[in-house]
Amino acid sequence: MCQKRAASFFSSLLPKKKHIRKMGASLLPPPAFLAVFLFSFVTLSFNPEPALAITRHYKFDVVLQNVTRLCHTKSMVTVNGKFPGPRIVAREGDRLVIRVVNHVQNNISIHWHGIRQLRSGWADGPAYVTQCPIQTGQSYVYNYTIVGQRGTLWWHAHISWLRSTLYGPIILLPKRGTPYPFAKPYKEVPIIFGEWFNADPEAIISQAMQTGGGPNVSDAYTINGLPGPLYNCSAKDTFKLKVKPGKTYLLRMINAALNDELFFSIANHTVTVVDVDAVYVKPFEAETLLITPGQTTNVLLKTKPDYPNAQFFMSARPYATGQGTFDNSTVAGILEYEVPNKTSQSNHSTKNLPLYKPNLPPLNDTSFATNFSSKLRSLASADFPANVPQKVDRQFFFTVGLGTNPCSKNQTCQGPNGTRFAASVNNISFVMPTTALLQAHHFGQSKGVYSPYFPISPLIPFNYTGTPPNNTMVSNGTKLVVLPFNTSVELIMQDTSILGAESHPLHLHGFNFFVVGQGFGNFDPSKDPANFNLVDPVERNTVGVPSGGWVAIRFLADNPGVWFMHCHLEVHTSWGLKMAWVVLDGKLPNQKLLPPPADLPKC
Repeated sequence: MCQKRAASFFSSLLPKKKHIRKMGASLLPPPAFLAVFLFSFVTLSFNPEPALAITRHYKFDVVLQNVTRLCHTKSMVTVNGKFPGPRIVAREGDRLVIRVVNHVQNNISIHWHGIRQLRSGWADGPAYVTQCPIQTGQSYVYNYTIVGQRGTLWWHAHISWLRSTLYGPIILLPKRGTPYPFAKPYKEVPIIFGEWFNADPEAIISQAMQTGGGPNVSDAYTINGLPGPLYNCSAKDTFKLKVKPGKTYLLRMINAALNDELFFSIANHTVTVVDVDAVYVKPFEAETLLITPGQTTNVLLKTKPDYPNAQFFMSARPYATGQGTFDNSTVAGILEYEVPNKTSQSNHSTKNLPLYKPNLPPLNDTSFATNFSSKLRSLASADFPANVPQKVDRQFFFTVGLGTNPCSKNQTCQGPNGTRFAASVNNISFVMPTTALLQAHHFGQSKGVYSPYFPISPLIPFNYTGTPPNNTMVSNGTKLVVLPFNTSVELIMQDTSILGAESHPLHLHGFNFFVVGQGFGNFDPSKDPANFNLVDPVERNTVGVPSGGWVAIRFLADNPGVWFMHCHLEVHTSWGLKMAWVVLDGKLPNQKLLPPPADLPKC
């Protein structure tokens, strides 16, 4: 009897074979796991609540692949020849071992966006921050465990603009036997927004960095890699979501676009938001969503009770606040209901069905953006508490925004008044080192690589959202903030009106944080903290700093390592809107960064 139970229990842990092929990765455990399994099964007989975590193996071959969109074929960098790349599926508590092999000429590194990486900073992925990139012909194994997270995250390249084609979903299921805190959906569907460039994005950013001007914008937005019917020569490349009446679908939505925040809506349908950045939220209904690059949003879509005899556009277009050019176009997929019975199916043609389109907010609708983000609240339940730091050890005030660098001698630059575009945090435009910061920190070799004296507030205060100062020049450097282990941090991020106010989606690696407050104009330290939400603020890893406003976040620095923080508009990151935090080891063994793996890439 015990043997039968063991066999069925073991088989239940493994995905079906067709899933292994589909995901381009083996989820079979290594031989060593079998011995551990037999031991753990004996333990199960005495322990009614077993830990069912397993190790899941994936292989990512980074290869060139010809892809055609908008009647334009190009060779582009992909994982396993797929665009978007393969999905990763794991349960909370599982260990992921992902071998990335670089078969292309570009240097490669992969970031697992939103994964906490507790003590596993070597696997975080941003090039020259936690690792040197994987060079041509080399490989690196990313090895980390999913701790206390469930929902939707994503992976993407973290070097130059390669994430324009190197990205895919990470689906984190709850532990086996643990239900969602909402009705179980009939089906789950990843929906990932991206951008399509007819040109090579690497050439686009390279040219922009040489000229000092703004980069060319994308030619289309995509849903699951497909631009849809609103673009020329693109009708056949349309994502179709086929649904049954009266069912509930969980849509796992990811904004992987390089440079655009997006509004999204499904015509004649309302969705219920249940999760953002792999953290459950108090459910609320919405007709339109706002998702910034880097963010994820899980929604429940309840389909109409009866066959509607119509089709419905699922559309996304940008929320744009800056002065620069942007891709002012709309991507659409189609929500299509299955025909009720087989007899009518042969006579039925979708061509004759009416097609409904959603009404999306105006392109610069900041009031919608503010109202939407203010509805997001942590579940803050007994099972899913909101552990907001109530006391603060260190306070920081960071200005974020654009600026300029002088043009090199004997060169004409295309930035404002003949300068080069730059971006900064506290007027420091971050210069990427040539040695990985985590290596320099871990081996005590930071001298000449970085300075530990990043300013905790602007060196020269000014009216941040008022009339901009005449001097728009930024300083340049590689400066970091150093925090003792378990420091509770409050950070105010203030947008500036230098070269125009603009929304900035800021992403913090290695941590989730609580968004305790936001507002417009200049942050007022004597009045604004009184309105902070310290009970059920939303917890996330990427937040939009409001255009012409500020956002306040709190987090506990309980993860030793070096952690990047940057704008997730890739053009702003290229211009220097980034910095990093060093969190020192704690005193206990489980509070220290683990040593680097033997195959850590070399610069």
